[in-house]
Amino acid sequence: MQTLIYVITILLYIVVILVPLMVGVAYLTLAERKIIGYMQVRIGPNRVNLPLPLLNKLRGFGQPIADAFKLMFKEIVLPTHSNRFLFIIAPTISFAPAIAAWAVIPFAEGWVLSDINVGLLYILAMTSMSVYGILIAGWASNSKYALLGTLRSAAQVVSYEIAMGFALVGVLMAAGSLNLSDIVAAQNGSFLHWFWLPLLPLFAIYFISGVAETNRAPFDVAEGESEIVAGFHVEYSGMLFAIFFLAEYANMILIAALASLMFLGGWLSPFQGIPVLEPMFAWVPGIFWLLGKMSIFLFLYLWSRATFPRYRYDQIMRLGWKVFIPITLVWIVVIGVAILVKLPPWFDIVAKG
Repeated sequence: MQTLIYVITILLYIVVILVPLMVGVAYLTLAERKIIGYMQVRIGPNRVNLPLPLLNKLRGFGQPIADAFKLMFKEIVLPTHSNRFLFIIAPTISFAPAIAAWAVIPFAEGWVLSDINVGLLYILAMTSMSVYGILIAGWASNSKYALLGTLRSAAQVVSYEIAMGFALVGVLMAAGSLNLSDIVAAQNGSFLHWFWLPLLPLFAIYFISGVAETNRAPFDVAEGESEIVAGFHVEYSGMLFAIFFLAEYANMILIAALASLMFLGGWLSPFQGIPVLEPMFAWVPGIFWLLGKMSIFLFLYLWSRATFPRYRYDQIMRLGWKVFIPITLVWIVVIGVAILVKLPPWFDIVAKG
């Protein structure tokens, strides 16, 4: 009986995490279209509304629901001579790791589904799994254009995962732990104690690498300009295409959450340590600070898409291998020296421990 109650409790926790995440993914697409529309002096979606008194004045608020219904009822076309089993399972392989990674994400102090001691290692394992979905999708489609898009996208993802991994090594060294809750706790004190300051190059490299790993502009080279096709998922339609779409936006939210936890203090208040402002904002739950920080990174995602031109593929590879990886290696040595000399206020406690 106790085992059954435990299983039901875990399932409820999973639902509590997944439902807001899926809603967030849906309305992130609306936010993207609206924000980029305003940046480019356009209106964006403004026709589909929800029949609710409080929301009917928000023009276009029902657009994500309309898009979901459209994709659910579209025909799924299976290419001739494709490997049907792998073709169907590939989107799930891309989507599942983006969801599974949230099992170790702490939303506030004690608000985590699984507070494991190797949470950072688990995140690395989950985020590296998505490339297999891309590889399988391109190969199983039996299409030369899809295969070319797969090779470009997979090479890009693998290249920038190395830079992201080295950036996370710097976080591990600074916090002295692989546990995400402990990493946030190590930044306790004030916003000057957060790791964005001592790990500033790693912070910038991590976020830019996250943009590249999620195949977002200006690194969206999976869509070949000379091929006039959509890259590795060119043969996909209906809900199979929608799952790839969901995986991309779910990974965006995941990268924003990880950047907030590892470099911006997670759920910690930005007014911590400030005499007047700290007690004034002490009533705000930690999860709201985390969501606010995540929103900043998601806005940067959208802003970069509306602003920067697309990189050439050789420029993307050069940036990852010849710029980001050497900088992360050098800064890891700098962090090691800072820990050795017990540089306050970030590394004196870690070094003593």
